[in-house]
Amino acid sequence: MKFGVDPTSPDIHLGHCVVLMKLRAFQDAGHTVVLIVGDYTARVGDPSGRDATRPILSPDELEANARTYEEQAFTVLDRERTELRHNSEWLAMKSDELFGLIRRFTVARLLEREDFTQRMRRDEPISALELLYPVLQGYDSVAVRADVELGATDQKFNLLFARDVQSSFGVPEQSILTMPILVGTDGTRKMSKTYGNSVGVTDSPEEMFGKLMSIPDEAMDQYYRLLLARTLDPKAHPGEAKRELARALVERFHHADGAAAAEARFDQLHVRGDVPDDVEDAVVRASGPNGAVHLPAVLADNFGLSRSEARRLIDQGGVRIGGSAVEAGTLDVPSAELDGQVLQVGKRRHARVRIVSED
Repeated sequence: MKFGVDPTSPDIHLGHCVVLMKLRAFQDAGHTVVLIVGDYTARVGDPSGRDATRPILSPDELEANARTYEEQAFTVLDRERTELRHNSEWLAMKSDELFGLIRRFTVARLLEREDFTQRMRRDEPISALELLYPVLQGYDSVAVRADVELGATDQKFNLLFARDVQSSFGVPEQSILTMPILVGTDGTRKMSKTYGNSVGVTDSPEEMFGKLMSIPDEAMDQYYRLLLARTLDPKAHPGEAKRELARALVERFHHADGAAAAEARFDQLHVRGDVPDDVEDAVVRASGPNGAVHLPAVLADNFGLSRSEARRLIDQGGVRIGGSAVEAGTLDVPSAELDGQVLQVGKRRHARVRIVSED
């Protein structure tokens, strides 16, 4: 039972877990999973589902990502029934061996994949390395003699092409199983950290609960089917169904106490609108004219925003001082109005401002 992943990101999100959970079900039925970390293929870049060439990470970045990915994968997989491999073990081959592998396949066959067809229609470039990716990934199945390979639906071409690679080496062809792609918290695009719509398995309980409560109602049925392995009761109230989903997933990746605390904090912030009990202090110097404070600078320094982002949030009504929305266009605030007040950005970020005078 083979599953391969390139360590192009350090974090696993719930979208990755759809396949990982199916693998765990096979493990529970007695199968062994071969988890292949694509430390070599990641240097090439998988074109699946991409409309442009994927940026290549440095060897140090790939190694660091691989370490964290392996750790996080075992929050779902059974370590005792997992064989961990890196495809650099067999793909770091001599040039004559590589040429011998490549010459088995035609460019015409490789160009059949839909991603390439779409890019050629738009007259967009396709690198020679991208053409090689299915060949290299397919050779993984030869190296481990895979009998079954799992992947997301956007991996269908790669999984099927691996059968061609196996056949060319006289190895029995694998069966494939594809899993649906989980939509992100925006309800439109697939879950991806790049799109800012992901829920990471290492997110804090509070952050995970809050993100799951933001999922559009239309996406709930998919989340229930793919992450909880059951159907959503059509009579269930959407809010209660989201709470049930959030509790179950936070408990799975953290613990029951963490799920209960996360729900209580969610209610505190978003239902009752209370200020959190554990608001951190933001020490601010009154350096403006007449002791005023430049609000975009405070937001940038304490909430990780750029000043332009801070100004945009102010204009959109996304910044509050002491519970009241800051008026659009406000840049400088008298220190007396800000000192000791809770500064709020969006729904979940707070800081209590402490003003200190310039020496």
